[in-house]
Amino acid sequence: MRMGSVSLAVLVLAMGGGAQAAPVAQTVEAVLAANRAAVGEAPAKGTAQYRWAYAGSGLAGTATHTSDVATGAYVDSLSAGVLSTGEGFDGKTPWMRDISGANTPQEGGDRVIVATNTAYRDANLWWRADRGGAQVEYLGREPLDGVSTDRIAVTPKGGRRFEAWFDADSHLLLRTAEPKMFFKTRVFYADYRREGPVMVAHTVTSDPGTGEASYDHLKLEKLTFGPARPLSAYARPTVAPTGASLAGGASSLTVPFRLLNNHIYVQARVNGKGPYTFIVDTGGHNLLSPRIVAEAGLRKVGEIAMSGAGDKTSSGGFAEGANIEVGEGVKLANQVAFVTEIYRPEIEGIPVDGMVGFELFRRMAVTIDYGAQTLTFTDPAKFVAPTDAGAAIPFKFYDHLPFVAGFLDDIPANFDIDTGSRSEMDITGPTVARHKLKDRFSKGVSAITGWGVGGPSRSYTVRLPSATLGGVKVEGPTAGLSEDKGGSMSDGNYQANIGSGFLKRFVVTFDYAHQRMWLKPLVPAPVDAGRFDRSGMWINADKGGYEVTAVSAGGPADEAGLKAGDVIVTLDGQPAVAEKLSDARILLRARPAGSKIEAQVRRDGAERTVAIVLRDQI
Repeated sequence: MRMGSVSLAVLVLAMGGGAQAAPVAQTVEAVLAANRAAVGEAPAKGTAQYRWAYAGSGLAGTATHTSDVATGAYVDSLSAGVLSTGEGFDGKTPWMRDISGANTPQEGGDRVIVATNTAYRDANLWWRADRGGAQVEYLGREPLDGVSTDRIAVTPKGGRRFEAWFDADSHLLLRTAEPKMFFKTRVFYADYRREGPVMVAHTVTSDPGTGEASYDHLKLEKLTFGPARPLSAYARPTVAPTGASLAGGASSLTVPFRLLNNHIYVQARVNGKGPYTFIVDTGGHNLLSPRIVAEAGLRKVGEIAMSGAGDKTSSGGFAEGANIEVGEGVKLANQVAFVTEIYRPEIEGIPVDGMVGFELFRRMAVTIDYGAQTLTFTDPAKFVAPTDAGAAIPFKFYDHLPFVAGFLDDIPANFDIDTGSRSEMDITGPTVARHKLKDRFSKGVSAITGWGVGGPSRSYTVRLPSATLGGVKVEGPTAGLSEDKGGSMSDGNYQANIGSGFLKRFVVTFDYAHQRMWLKPLVPAPVDAGRFDRSGMWINADKGGYEVTAVSAGGPADEAGLKAGDVIVTLDGQPAVAEKLSDARILLRARPAGSKIEAQVRRDGAERTVAIVLRDQI
């Protein structure tokens, strides 16, 4: 599960011109020369430090931006109520400080590209005769909010194309726009005033791409120029994250889990209350339901848009002071957690009260034994990978997710590793389009394959010849070719998301501190590994049974006469009860093709019995 922007502070700080100026010729050279003349001459070397009053996510505080004038290396920080976050770039490695205070390198996905763009603008490299090695294109004169503007497109060396709009009369920078992750972001500049030798936008508004309610608003309080700092001043702080412990000072503790719907569930307590049911998600963060927040004596503050699988976003907030204990003795102290409803009970068949994810994995080495259904947490300072841990695979971080190189059949690919996904593998929409995968793997079925924060996620599901993570090759996995128009599966910066449907073939060990994972095959593999639903329908536990929420055209359920909205009362002779939803889903994919499954179905108050003849759809 991915989260939306948490207002990570300043993205671009624009300096612009003074008095009304004459129009310029409509060329790249003329537009940028006019902008430079309007800005004034800042020091050629040194450090620029900005302090801003911040308002966003329902919170208020202070944001700072410190950058190297010559190179654009930078450090951002934000302190606003419960949030204390940041990010930086020393010209080589970007990094982020998340809401739990962990400083993590960012080398996966588009993280280096985005940082390179930010540094390019910070150093005003487009003013140079060689444009700082960038490709710059003039796109024409056009109106923008009633103002005539000159629009250019810039592709920095090592960066990605972004666009910028300059007032055609004053030559001030008014807006920039660029993609980041799976969002279309924009930054607006206004209220230009002089600060020392330059004119500066005193109002900067950032649109992270999730709607106006998520805008970040900055008002300049102070700008100073000082002597240059070494680039190491912009590098990631190397202090190990704190806040996690094991009871009794143990080096390792093992906690049992339930695997339901290919999701890992543990028992947890919050501030001594509970036990509650928590999902364990390498692709997620600490999440608490509003009910837990109330029962644990916490308080929700702020407001934020969150997104994940599916096209939609949901709203949430924050709570601080959460002490989370997983099992008996795995503790996270004084955490800031996101507050939101997670899975509705009808989707999983059980109430889901919370989630632990990146914050815990970042502080502990974790072994997930899908066969024994245990989690083993180890103090990273004492962790040594066992000689029988399996194949070692290095990874980078893409935001909070492990990012692993490999192959989709013979196509080089990068994968997000996400235990919060129930699927084996979901291939992103841009990858499907780029490699024409629907043509290459034509035998498949369009169906709902997941349900997350963003709602239902649809894919055209096929069987691949193979998939390879690092040096580990799996034959014949199922893969969803995403049909989502938004959300994480519209992200073109990685090729596929690997979920527990794939990982459950292994004992999986993660060492986030050293950016390694290990895969040890389970023998035998789980009975439903590599299997896709053979019924042609998606069911949720609702309305006194299993509600059919979607039916694949021409599939077994369709041929049996089932329709969306029908409620299955009994399945294979067993009552359709919510707690057995996961078992029902396994039944519908693990029973051999040709098996006949009887279902008692209610529609419009009347009940009837139908026979679903299972078959392979892919």
